[in-house]
Amino acid sequence: MTAAPTDITFHYPPELFNLLVDVVPLLNRAKQDVLVFFRGAGVSDAMTSDIAARLRSVPKDVNKYQMVRTVLERLNAKGESTLRERREVLRRVVDFANFDSCWPDDQLKAKGLVASIREVVNQKDAFTRMNNAREEERQARFAETQRTAAEKRERTSRIENAKKDLYALFGTSATAQERGKMLETALNNLFQAYGVLIHKAFHLVGNAGEGIVEQIDGVIELGNTLYFVEMKWYRNPVGKPEISEHLVRLMSRAEVRGIFISASDFTEPAIHTVREFLQHKVLILSTLQEIVGLLEMQDDLAAFFTKKVQAAQIHKNPYFRPHGDQGGGTS
Repeated sequence: MTAAPTDITFHYPPELFNLLVDVVPLLNRAKQDVLVFFRGAGVSDAMTSDIAARLRSVPKDVNKYQMVRTVLERLNAKGESTLRERREVLRRVVDFANFDSCWPDDQLKAKGLVASIREVVNQKDAFTRMNNAREEERQARFAETQRTAAEKRERTSRIENAKKDLYALFGTSATAQERGKMLETALNNLFQAYGVLIHKAFHLVGNAGEGIVEQIDGVIELGNTLYFVEMKWYRNPVGKPEISEHLVRLMSRAEVRGIFISASDFTEPAIHTVREFLQHKVLILSTLQEIVGLLEMQDDLAAFFTKKVQAAQIHKNPYFRPHGDQGGGTS
């Protein structure tokens, strides 16, 4: 793995290289101490054997500064394979604290050079940290984008599957009652795909053994408000009796509103009854054809119903069609 360019230990830059060449000889009194210093940093004997041999044969011809420069050049030239050794050399210099081991005349100069190296390292480290922080932020944004895209694809897939189930109802040979149950399932799956479903169809049983006393086709949530959803597949337009039955169900619950979805249209008396009842309870009307139109336009289901609710509350129009006149009722 290649190290990042901001890692100054991967390859000593010229400024740091020259500072190290100047300070290591000051931190080590004897020429032999220089070799010990590098050996302690993990530098292999292969890199210093010729220098050691020359030091034994002609010690006067060996210069401490040249020794350090030669070893550091060799470490730099090796690249990634000597990364650990370069880091250790730098660490030993930065952490150097006992300047009494230096020649008295070299102590102040050595302290100044070590301080300069620490400053360079700190600056580079800060730059590295900023780069790393930016990279981490970029990676986080990328991961969030990927997650959002995956969620969008999954949501789109769920909506498409629910849409197919809904469209299949128009070609089935089932009875109206059977279609009504299939409509419940298809629309509940659609609500679930859009993330607004709270509870699928369920029924309530009486406490006195009278069996099922109430059937709820579905419950959704819009703007922190619960809506009981009634779904019907009638051959003829929905009349006042069917609407009134749903209104009674809503009136028995204080904070619940209603949505009535029908495969057929609504009669004028049914619409009038809902409009007059808006002062007590919000109920909005929708045809299955409106839902199909919404899916064809790839509109948002929650926004669609929210517009209907606003029209009912503000304009007393429980049968408002956000997408225009699609047959029957008043807009």
